Amino acid sequence: MAMPQPGPFSTAPVVLGGENRSGTTLLSIVLDSHLDLVVGPEIDFLEPPNLGPHILRAIDLLAAGDSRVTGTTKNAIDPFWYDGVHFVVQCRRFGLDFDDTRELISKVVVEAGNDIVSFADRCRLINEIGELRRARSGARRWGLKLQRKITKIDDFARLWPRAHFVHIVRDGRDVAASHLKTVPDWGYRTIADAAHGWLDVVSQPHRIAPPGRYLEVRYEDLVSSPRPTLTRILAHLGLPWDEAVLRHAEYEHALFEQPHGHPAAEAAGKPLHPGRIGRHVQDLTRTQIAEFEQIAESELARLGYLSVPSLSGDA
Repeated sequence: MAMPQPGPFSTAPVVLGGENRSGTTLLSIVLDSHLDLVVGPEIDFLEPPNLGPHILRAIDLLAAGDSRVTGTTKNAIDPFWYDGVHFVVQCRRFGLDFDDTRELISKVVVEAGNDIVSFADRCRLINEIGELRRARSGARRWGLKLQRKITKIDDFARLWPRAHFVHIVRDGRDVAASHLKTVPDWGYRTIADAAHGWLDVVSQPHRIAPPGRYLEVRYEDLVSSPRPTLTRILAHLGLPWDEAVLRHAEYEHALFEQPHGHPAAEAAGKPLHPGRIGRHVQDLTRTQIAEFEQIAESELARLGYLSVPSLSGDA
């Protein structure tokens, strides 16, 4: 007997995307403050070999304190188990304990009749995770970060025809500075890599997104003009205004309770402020800025980041 195929799902998630270090975590926490929303951090669900037995075994290893999976850095965790362990940790950041994750995986394995390998079946598990959190929180909608996977927005839109997508973009030069200065252990190592990576994420989604379901917002507008920016986001999501989104730092969030080393958790817990806008002016050399602008000029201009005279020049 053929197993039923997953999707399209009837749920209506709020899907956030953006380049790493662009404010995606901050936006997720801000929206999580809204009474009608429960929004989690990213869950990297395409990376593990499967989301069935592999994840169940990773949970067992974590619960047992196995030395292969208890390191605090990527290099300290057995490479074979890293993606699975990371998936479990990310579920905990969204408020699921080991038993929650086990139960949902077991449910989807039975429903799918496989080890949760295909893209659609992986999304089915994510849908179950989101619906569990929505039901427990009493929110109307759940949300999750896709990060750079927003470049595949058309694939996700087909499985979630009622989803709304919010893509937060940030000045690519500031993104490059953040990678090189703040997260050098895992971020981009060169200006050229940062520029091409940023371009990959900002140039495609707005061209292939489903009409009426995609909104592009700038990090700079979120932190410098939060009320009008959040009003626009909530209108896009069909949700009423809630003053709580302006006071996200005053509320509890699953990520703060289970940060597990999340690189942006501490910063996202602070009130909105524009203090990091334009950080590339101090953190990058003029030559580095010029190199980034040469590679990414068209998108920097489209997004309004080259509306003032360029800082390019000799070092």
